[in-house]
Amino acid sequence: MQLYIKNMVCDRCILVIKEQLEKTGIAYNNVNLGEVELDKEPTPEQLETLNKNLTAIGFELLDDKKDKLVEKIKNIIISLIHRSEDSRNKKLSAILEEKLQLDYHYLSNLFSSMEGITIEKYSIRQRIERVKELLTYNELSLSEIAEQMDYSSVQHLSQQFKKETGLTPTKFRELKDNIRKPLDKV
Repeated sequence: MQLYIKNMVCDRCILVIKEQLEKTGIAYNNVNLGEVELDKEPTPEQLETLNKNLTAIGFELLDDKKDKLVEKIKNIIISLIHRSEDSRNKKLSAILEEKLQLDYHYLSNLFSSMEGITIEKYSIRQRIERVKELLTYNELSLSEIAEQMDYSSVQHLSQQFKKETGLTPTKFRELKDNIRKPLDKV
């Protein structure tokens, strides 16, 4: 059995979820972004307690199939962008179709209707947040960031960055208070 959890977008989140599962006595095999693979079906009381505990710390158990699918789409995009899973030379639509075994047109329509933005726009926002993170570290040049993030050029990165943030990457890097969003708020 699998549980799907909304807003589980970082490695620290995985540790928090494991802690909550152990606290409620729910045995699990594996915890990934947004998913928990259980050893056996939890009791309704365990699920209720887990859901109450998760809600208190900003997570949510998903039970609607469409919600689960949208969360899976988000987690795939986050993994591709923030965990540097190799996706070069593959379109996002092809990756999503392959991983979810569903038609991209259906996924796109579902995502847009439930989130109010397109998969493409969500992906761009995640890429920009990753670029912000890399700029904050101040370890890579803009060209290296553009290459790492699979932009066709520094100009393309800069245009998209300015369109999303209102700042150029250079101006953003110069800010002392770099404004970044948590991944679940993108």
